[in-house]
Amino acid sequence: MKLFVVGRIHSKKTLQTADFSKSSWLWFHCASLGEFEQAVPLIEKLKKDHTKILVTFFSPSGFEVKKNHKLIDRALYLPIDTPKNAKLLVQSVKPKAAYFIKYDFWENYFKALTKHQVPIYMVSSNFRANQLYFTWYGAFFKKTLKRVSHFFVQNEASKQILNLNGFNNVTISGDTRFDRVNAQLQMDNKLDFMEAFINNRVCVVLGSTWPDCTFAYAEAINTSSANVCFVIAPHEIKPDKIKALLSKIKVSKSVLSEGVDSNSKVLVVDAIGYLTKIYSYANIAYVGGAMGTTGLHNILEPAVFGVPVLVGPNISKFPEATALERHGGLKVVTDQKKFSKYFRKIVVK
Repeated sequence: MKLFVVGRIHSKKTLQTADFSKSSWLWFHCASLGEFEQAVPLIEKLKKDHTKILVTFFSPSGFEVKKNHKLIDRALYLPIDTPKNAKLLVQSVKPKAAYFIKYDFWENYFKALTKHQVPIYMVSSNFRANQLYFTWYGAFFKKTLKRVSHFFVQNEASKQILNLNGFNNVTISGDTRFDRVNAQLQMDNKLDFMEAFINNRVCVVLGSTWPDCTFAYAEAINTSSANVCFVIAPHEIKPDKIKALLSKIKVSKSVLSEGVDSNSKVLVVDAIGYLTKIYSYANIAYVGGAMGTTGLHNILEPAVFGVPVLVGPNISKFPEATALERHGGLKVVTDQKKFSKYFRKIVVK
């Protein structure tokens, strides 16, 4: 919360004092880290020598990790959506276009952009018929959608929903995360600490996990055979969260920041920025977020390496997950019993 508040104070000061007039700016808004990854392929295509990129984030988990990314010329926390803040940002930056990734719709920012004739593009959006915008009581929110210049949606279902509600400025462009993870295959994914830790064992990667996931996989860890190792990369890496996680694991373990013990059975990664490469070492992956209501994390990151994926049951809002399940590359687990079932089926003891 401190980062959330203090970061916005700093952002407003920047907007009040910085001179944006010397360059031509494109504005990308990303709620968090995942949305920024979706924005990257588009930024790479649009960025030119004479074009500067402003990226605003809503959450600290996006801003603090990506604020110094090579594609970003200036990163800010998005000031709270008020008429005054919206006017300040749009008049200070004078963006040539604004790109909002996936879901974020901000009435006052959209109104200010429309007033200054700045085109608004929604990128990699995904719509469902039961969303607030399309209900009889959601007229105000639907009005916000009408300010969008063009929708670039993930699938035909989203296009049909928008069309049925009077929106014809729609193009099916797919999910830019596919472009992002596909590029990962061409990169150097070697990690020395992973090479040392795995030591010819079968590797199970548990990525972006939350505390509500632990009950499902802890038993499999504690009872697995010697030729299997586990890498856990929690979504939250605060010391108290790491301590609570370690208390549930009864076998030998090490923590990345304290040094990797190749003889330990479990490695907990208490650092950000490694997970995508870690997935390249996996024989099987569990991706967190769908055991509870926090939202499924990126299953495409392990899937692009041909890794079978396990997730929690709440995947109906994630078309990439339901599609991968239909094709047999993903299995839903609801408890320890199902996790162990698929774990033992896939991993050779």
